[in-house]
Amino acid sequence: MELLHFDGPVWRPPFEATSQLLQVTAGCTHHRCKFCSLYGEQPFRMSPLEEIEEDLKVIQQYQPRAHRVFLTGANPMALSYGRLVDIALLVRKYLRAGHPTIGCFARVTDISHKSVEELRDLRHLGFDYISIGTESGDDDTLRRMNKGYVSADIIAQCDKLDEAGIRYNLTYLAGLAGHCNGERNALRTAEVYSRVHPASINVVSLTFFPDTELYAEMQRGEYVVATEHERLDELMTLVTHLRCLTQLIGNTVSNPVIFTGFLPDDRDLLLQKLLAAKGQSEEDLKSYRESIKSL
Repeated sequence: MELLHFDGPVWRPPFEATSQLLQVTAGCTHHRCKFCSLYGEQPFRMSPLEEIEEDLKVIQQYQPRAHRVFLTGANPMALSYGRLVDIALLVRKYLRAGHPTIGCFARVTDISHKSVEELRDLRHLGFDYISIGTESGDDDTLRRMNKGYVSADIIAQCDKLDEAGIRYNLTYLAGLAGHCNGERNALRTAEVYSRVHPASINVVSLTFFPDTELYAEMQRGEYVVATEHERLDELMTLVTHLRCLTQLIGNTVSNPVIFTGFLPDDRDLLLQKLLAAKGQSEEDLKSYRESIKSL
């Protein structure tokens, strides 16, 4: 069997489990978020179109009716409009039978380089339901973590996606604001997310690994970790104050308690589940987090 081209770590959201993976980039263009360990020292790389086409020929042979293609790399949306058009046309050429949609990770800043008209063209070519690692909507937290944008940028770029008809998932990272800052982070994020229209919000919980700047700050006493019970309170605040029609997804390994539901209909059920989780001891929840070896 022919092997596809994949360089270094490959990540995808849980809801892309049935999607066909296709590498178009490797690594991250930003690579400065203090908490991130996903791509290590891997430099950003664009896959040559010839390489992408070779992989699509293999995929055509084994998955000709693939219904969805997920472009791998930390943020393929950083590619130029023209490059993304070329990739979409190749996907259409080789996987015509499946009429696949195209998803990928994106940074907020990636969208800022594209006009609404260009985004609308990409939507017509299949791009839809992209995953944006916002992590927070709190400016203090965003700046502290070197995200490279603020909450106003999140709103502005999501408004462009809404206008273009591209659905999107936003990622929220519970615990990121640190000890005693979770309520502020949740309230400000709920305000930002409620001003846009995420199809879903993927909730993950901060898990430390030694090869991150934030871990080093924690070791030096410059950053104090939020407790597990603080994180549950933070999530309850977020769920309580979100005012958007969306699906809340908390089913990654980083979540000691799995929860999913739709807002606003399932708000009470979600709050009940998070409150019940507080019945577990801090020690047991912390022990679970310390057992996580990889995200």
